[in-house]
Amino acid sequence: MKQSEPAATALPVDRFRFSALHDDMLPDMKTTLPGPRSCELAARLSAVESPAVGARRDARSLVSGASHAPIFYERGRASNVYDVDGNRYVDFAAGFGGLLLGYPPNAATTASIAAMTELPLALGDVYASESKVRACEAIAALYPEPGARVMLGLSGADAVSCALKTVALATKKTRVVAFAGSYHGLSHGPLAALGFAPSFREPFSAQLGNFVTFAPYPSSVSHLDDSIEAVRSAFAHGDVGAVLVEPILGRGGCVVPPSGFLGALRTMCNDDGALLVADEVWSGVGRTGTMFAFEHEGITPDIVCLGKGLGGGIAVSACLGRAEVMAAWGAYGGATIHTGTHFGSPPACAAVLATIAAARDLAPRTIELGHRFRAKLEMACANALAHASVRGRGLMVGVELMNAQFALRVSRALLERGFIVLTGGVGGNVLTLSPPLTISPEQLDAFAAALGDVLASSRP
Repeated sequence: MKQSEPAATALPVDRFRFSALHDDMLPDMKTTLPGPRSCELAARLSAVESPAVGARRDARSLVSGASHAPIFYERGRASNVYDVDGNRYVDFAAGFGGLLLGYPPNAATTASIAAMTELPLALGDVYASESKVRACEAIAALYPEPGARVMLGLSGADAVSCALKTVALATKKTRVVAFAGSYHGLSHGPLAALGFAPSFREPFSAQLGNFVTFAPYPSSVSHLDDSIEAVRSAFAHGDVGAVLVEPILGRGGCVVPPSGFLGALRTMCNDDGALLVADEVWSGVGRTGTMFAFEHEGITPDIVCLGKGLGGGIAVSACLGRAEVMAAWGAYGGATIHTGTHFGSPPACAAVLATIAAARDLAPRTIELGHRFRAKLEMACANALAHASVRGRGLMVGVELMNAQFALRVSRALLERGFIVLTGGVGGNVLTLSPPLTISPEQLDAFAAALGDVLASSRP
């Protein structure tokens, strides 16, 4: 059964832990974009970087009819980014959602820097640090049931890879049900389950195997039955080990599924002896106003994948699971492991501890700001008479526009006004907004006003 979002309450301000709350400023644009220094750096980078990046940018320019020449960051503070030409932006991308507490100084970066000066690296799973113990304890405590176990990594893709391995060990079944529009990372295991863009997956299909069945992700109640029936059909073969799902689609367009979807998946997994794996890489650690997005639906997955915001901008991730599920890793006498040189480094673990503590305190504020922000966006879209709709939860928000061409033009127009946004959605027609949880109401209001102006002055 769906649980309502907790009531919004005023958040007491702690000037040490949440200094970003006091440093936010509105855009200040000093040059046309890109500025001369950004142009120079773009030329240098294009000579040495993978050509995929430039080709993608050129394709976007061709689709939108607008320049997508890059700017280059110089520094950041709170929710602001400054480019190398002195332009100041408000950041609604926030490191793909990873800068949960904004740019430094904040609790996560301060703790990480302090740890770096003492012990930059321990010895992985051989001789760990005390900070790893404390970080794993803090992550395990997030799980709704006692006894959870944790495996650390560097990225969300690491966490999903670990989850897929855990499924194979615990269930002895290899098939996984995933969803159209889902984004789980680009390393080989997660890539096989990526439903966001087939073009990301298909060139490598011969290396990936054929162990994933894709079902439609329901964007509304009218699509719920079709999605559930597709999952049920996949279970009919008896070889499904897990359902891998984003409780809210992130890159797929910030789609909040209808109430009952996650509960139905939980029931089917229970009935068939499969595991429910929640990819909370984008939606977790307070982004939606609770520590996990699945909490809004009152269910508990068997495995949870965390990344992005877990370290407040420091590279770290975690695969978190029920004790009886994770016990499968101990059944091989230590011969089967999942580790890496930098997994569980002291600076990353220090950042995890600080971020979790801050996110807990920021959650009520996130709910309040999210409600207010979405209302402002809806008003801006309505006043502009634009073909646009707003969705999301907390500070994970999508603005769906008419098509990808229009979304790209709008995103560039917003950049020129000093607001950094990304486009997402399977059709590329959604502005995906994931600002720091510490962003100010004034910055949110300024963005909504700018979006309204851009929509009113642009033609789809």
